[in-house]
Amino acid sequence: MNISPGPFGEAAWLLRDPRLRFRIVWVLVLVLLTSLTEGIGLVLLVPLLASISGGGIPPLLGSALTGLHLPIELGPLLLVFVGVVLLRAIIQYTRVINGDKLSFAVADGLRIETLQLLLGADWRTLSAMRQSDNVNLLLTNPDRIRFAFDQIITGVAIMATLAATGLAAFALSPRVALVVMAAGVLVLIAYAGQRRRAVALGEALGEAYERLFALVGENLGALRLIKSLHGEARVEDELRRTIRQQRAAELSFTRSAQIGQATLQVLSSVALALAVWIAVVQFGLAATVLLPLVALFARAMPLLSALQQSWQNWLHGVPALRETLALKERLLAAQEHVPLASAPALRLDRAIMLEGVRFSHEGSDRPALSDVSLTLPARSFTALVGPSGAGKSTLADIVGGLISPDGGTVTVDGASIAGPMRRSWRESVAYVQQEPLLFHATIAENLRWARPDADAAAMQTALESASAQFVMGFENGLETVVGDRGGRLSGGERQRLALARALLRNPALLILDEPTSSLDSASEAAICKAIEQLKGKITILLIAHRGSLTALADQIVTLDGGRIVDRLDTTSDN
Repeated sequence: MNISPGPFGEAAWLLRDPRLRFRIVWVLVLVLLTSLTEGIGLVLLVPLLASISGGGIPPLLGSALTGLHLPIELGPLLLVFVGVVLLRAIIQYTRVINGDKLSFAVADGLRIETLQLLLGADWRTLSAMRQSDNVNLLLTNPDRIRFAFDQIITGVAIMATLAATGLAAFALSPRVALVVMAAGVLVLIAYAGQRRRAVALGEALGEAYERLFALVGENLGALRLIKSLHGEARVEDELRRTIRQQRAAELSFTRSAQIGQATLQVLSSVALALAVWIAVVQFGLAATVLLPLVALFARAMPLLSALQQSWQNWLHGVPALRETLALKERLLAAQEHVPLASAPALRLDRAIMLEGVRFSHEGSDRPALSDVSLTLPARSFTALVGPSGAGKSTLADIVGGLISPDGGTVTVDGASIAGPMRRSWRESVAYVQQEPLLFHATIAENLRWARPDADAAAMQTALESASAQFVMGFENGLETVVGDRGGRLSGGERQRLALARALLRNPALLILDEPTSSLDSASEAAICKAIEQLKGKITILLIAHRGSLTALADQIVTLDGGRIVDRLDTTSDN
């Protein structure tokens, strides 16, 4: 994705969205109308002063008033002046409201689009990403981009107002106006170095936010360990240090901006004083022209300072936009194929077959799987065993359609699950992880993640199949809140709820990733009983080292170094 250079070039991507294009144009029209009415109001000061003092007005302005049939009289001029100010106030209000709506749409659209891309990305890409970075990109960056986008609108409004002010000044005294305009351009050019520094400071702030989100996310997920190891003080020290780094990055930008503002204000006052001296001493302007001209320049000088600040703020937010666009580009390349609506649903009546499957993790020197061929008959129970790092979980992810192999084929009843069909196949697969993930919600809400339309009877059946009848003993039954990550339940209860959730989906393939490795003997026995009752009804793939569950398997496949080194058919033994 090529991002165009220049102070506002990074915002060009907004125009690609047709939903935002009209709103952007409408806000810009309102900006121009606001600036135009302000310039008209300032120019009207000249005939107002002339009508009071009896002085003359510049010929160009006089011709314009004559063309509008506006008499140079105090009463009509005051009425027009008040009308112009009232019109500007209405336009300004409309501009601000529409500008805020537009910037909110930009931030919310980025946030939702990024989340959609994350959810649609291949698991191979997602598993290699640090999720705290994604949280930062979803929560912090869109707001930074929204603020930066606000600065673009503000900058355009300022430039339009400066243009209107310049035109008004040119109508009063072209020579003085050109001198002041040239001075303003030179001042903005002189601040190019400070604007480059704003980009570097924005990158430093982005890195500080990443460190903060990573630290908070990791430590909140490890509170039990932290407390058990008395690591509270260490965590607090790390958090204080990270926050100091973040604040230092923010203060560096504030210092740079304020120094620039102060310097610009001094230079602006010098330019204004010089303009007044030239207008009076060199050009001998009359008071009726000089006073409105001074008012115009007095209005323009703060605007010049505000333009520099707006420009600098935008550049400070550019790194956040670049980071988000880079993530979007990466996620777009990793999007899964969406199955066609007409694609037939995959059924499992005969077998899942893997032939010559190969897979390597990104950045790894050795393959995770090498030339793996395996058959899982329908409604059979297969156990994958072997040492850690043997490739068991990777093989299960390929069988379940979570990732695609680098080579070889995976078929279900002879139909390949490559491309769009891999996602379709996942609709028939259910996982039970080693560490069950439950949301801070009711038991019913957790179960309905597998089947949103499930009624109480269906959930009751799934709970019974998972030996999780304990739920009905709770005072609130299915409406019991399980706490953060299921913290109000025991490990065995969480695991049986996870199994019930998987079974509620009526899967063709059930993948169990060491479901009893961290359970006590009683909980393990309950899980084993539930799985034994499922044997012969659905296809089961178990990941384990060894244990009571493997004794239930029809075949035990041993992996080591990404290869199948042994295969035991227990049905023939029986």
